Amino acid sequence: MNRLRKPLFDALIRRLDRNPLSFHVPGHKNGRLFHAEPASPIEGDDIFATYKTWFEMIMRLDVTELSDTDDLHQPEGIIAEAQQLAAECFGAEETYFLVNGSTAGNLSMLLAACGPGDLVIMQRNVHKSVLNGLRLAGARAVFVMPELEPRTGQMTVPRLDTLAEALKRYPDAKAVFLSSPNYYGAAVDLRPYAEAAHMHRIPLLVDEAHGAHYGFHPAFPTNAMQAGADVVVQSAHKTLPALTMGAMLHVQGSRLDRGLLKKALSAVQSSSPSYPIMASLDIARAMVDRYGESLFRDGLEAAKIFREWISGQDSALEVVEADGGSGYKQDPLRVVLRDGSGTVPGYTLQRELESRGCWPELADERHVVLLFGAFTTPADVERLIQACASIVQDCRIPERNESKEKDREPDRNRTVWYSDDEAISLPVSFQFHMKTRQKVKTVVLHQATGYESAETIIPYPPGIPLVYEGERITPAIVERLDTLSRHRARCQGASDPTLRTINVFDRSVSSGS
Repeated sequence: MNRLRKPLFDALIRRLDRNPLSFHVPGHKNGRLFHAEPASPIEGDDIFATYKTWFEMIMRLDVTELSDTDDLHQPEGIIAEAQQLAAECFGAEETYFLVNGSTAGNLSMLLAACGPGDLVIMQRNVHKSVLNGLRLAGARAVFVMPELEPRTGQMTVPRLDTLAEALKRYPDAKAVFLSSPNYYGAAVDLRPYAEAAHMHRIPLLVDEAHGAHYGFHPAFPTNAMQAGADVVVQSAHKTLPALTMGAMLHVQGSRLDRGLLKKALSAVQSSSPSYPIMASLDIARAMVDRYGESLFRDGLEAAKIFREWISGQDSALEVVEADGGSGYKQDPLRVVLRDGSGTVPGYTLQRELESRGCWPELADERHVVLLFGAFTTPADVERLIQACASIVQDCRIPERNESKEKDREPDRNRTVWYSDDEAISLPVSFQFHMKTRQKVKTVVLHQATGYESAETIIPYPPGIPLVYEGERITPAIVERLDTLSRHRARCQGASDPTLRTINVFDRSVSSGS
């Protein structure tokens, strides 16, 4: 099979060359609406002209399932060929295109792996879509708490021995679910984790949303497929040149029923999939096949230039890297920046960068994460450097030799909200409906310790729940939520966007009273 072909995209272009007349959905008719005149022109902004400027070309690719465009849910032609080419490129036996993002992949592999009442051994810091997968499946999770990367203090995958202990305690588990890399670009070799799961004859499922580029350059960490994982989800749109919501699900081996997986994909994905998104996945894969390592050359060089500038200037601004000596590997395209003196919080750095036209991927109390894409240019880096130099001056960031050494240590208390004796949780159930055994009341955050949360609060990004519905609120959780409140962090699921109050289950009143 010719790896440089783009079967799906090329077929759409050939179709346009035939100037087809559309008597089918979608309503824009291959973008022909732009050639029509409104029946009753209205003075003012020319909506048609504005619409045409931005959408005409993409709409010409926006078709539906026709006899020559194949069907994502029963691929036999160009989509089947495009998916097979992707499987060969990413080292999988089968690859499925996802038009609803990695969320669709996470939901599908959990629905295929487990059913009502089944157990999944899962790291605690997973994306919210994973919890929805448990809800849809009716399954339960045994949470294994993440390990802290020693240099940054950020959460990563659990310790291998902790996972092994969880597998020993719960031999009836149907799968192991991990998320790697983390949002800060720290990854580990997942080979021993795959081996641990396989020793118990269960699959390793991996949410590798942020690692679609892994394995395609020596500077990148190994990807989960190379490490032996059974099912892997990647958000191609995050680090490869694909449209937003474009993702892929890769499968190898026989530990997961692929028939069930296909049924799950058909259930959670739109029955009217976006052809522009699928075509962008086809093009992104073809670019990786065509250019290989050189596709990422400019982005890697840009990140290197920025790192070198930071290390060479006198202020306390610093780049924080995962500790390679501890078995971690840092994604070189993700640069984690912070004020080492602790003077300027990460959220403030984010706002200062945005005010200067540089928009980071995310921020927390201490850090901002800068994602250098494959196509970041020297001009982009120069603009970022100018912005950082301006921030140093305007925010009065001290010189490096004036910073207190203790402020450079990882601030573990900012990321941990559990104790060492909670490394492996009891089975936890997730439901879409509130518990019926208790009524809900609103309490002031600082009075919430000891209650069970009646809401799931998710700082976004990165979309990892801080507290689950039904989880007991600890002093550490209260402190963490208070910190997020003071920094005006965006959270999903919170009834009070300011986080000054929280809904809890009223332990003194039953629903039947």
